[in-house]
Amino acid sequence: MSLKVEFLFDFGSPNAYLAELALPGIERRTGVKFEYVPILLGGIFKATGNMSPFDSLRGIKNKPEYQTLETQRFIRRHNVTKFRSNPFFPVNTLMLMRGAVAAQFEGVFEPYFRAAYHHMWEEPKKMDDLETFRKAFISSGVDIDRLIARAQQDDVKKRLLDRTTDAVNRGAFGSPTFFVGNEMFFGKDQLRDVEESIVEQIGQPVSKTA
Repeated sequence: MSLKVEFLFDFGSPNAYLAELALPGIERRTGVKFEYVPILLGGIFKATGNMSPFDSLRGIKNKPEYQTLETQRFIRRHNVTKFRSNPFFPVNTLMLMRGAVAAQFEGVFEPYFRAAYHHMWEEPKKMDDLETFRKAFISSGVDIDRLIARAQQDDVKKRLLDRTTDAVNRGAFGSPTFFVGNEMFFGKDQLRDVEESIVEQIGQPVSKTA
């Protein structure tokens, strides 16, 4: 049986954006493909009593600065060039995440996913404003009105809720979360451990090809 490796993401997490940029390299080196699993971060926070670093680090001396330093190191390590802070952060991502599930159902996930991250963290916009949301996806060539309509269907809403609930039941408390089989990892800084776990579980040496 092939190894199941999952990337649980919410477009509202800048760390999930940064982590995802490193996944193609892990896929090339290991031959294992990540399954992209949309979850609603607000729902996870509510269920676990957690909150974003934007809120939890407010007023703490030195730690926010260190978190910024770690992010800069990650950006340099992975040669990230397009990332920009979103001035409208935090953004309510319910529309975005229901859209992601709708795009998976409709077989257009890849262009939707790329456009969503582009307009959140490369050319940042207020993506919880409906008109801004529509114009952004239209500019990226996505048939967003079809997906907006699809996202209102009960099966889409249920899928997002079920995946969010399942994530919490499996131990998740934020995004990005990774599962390698049943083993959970949290955060972009755990990607080396994610890759090591993949290699261990598939039982073959990791390729050094970048």
